[in-house]
Amino acid sequence: MNQEPLPGASNALTFGILSIVLVFVCCGPFAAIFSFISLSNAKKAERIHLANPGMYTGYENVKTGRILSYIGLAISLISLVLTIVYFGVIVALIAAEGGLG
Repeated sequence: MNQEPLPGASNALTFGILSIVLVFVCCGPFAAIFSFISLSNAKKAERIHLANPGMYTGYENVKTGRILSYIGLAISLISLVLTIVYFGVIVALIAAEGGLG
């Protein structure tokens, strides 16, 4: 039986990797966007695989991409919360010294 690569599996893996890399290189919102794209591709690829399990190879890439995108999304959300807290503390310190009024 001639098996084909699973459509969307490599995209899910690639975007999952990008979501983790972009958290540390650029900024969190881009990582969250790539995480959502990866999860979408993984869901489509999983549906295709479940329709014909023996026809495609590369389902491991779907699972790995999904795990990486969840990790990237979690790190992105933690980064967002820390950024909000950081700027909140700065504003509170300025307001406490009477610099805003």
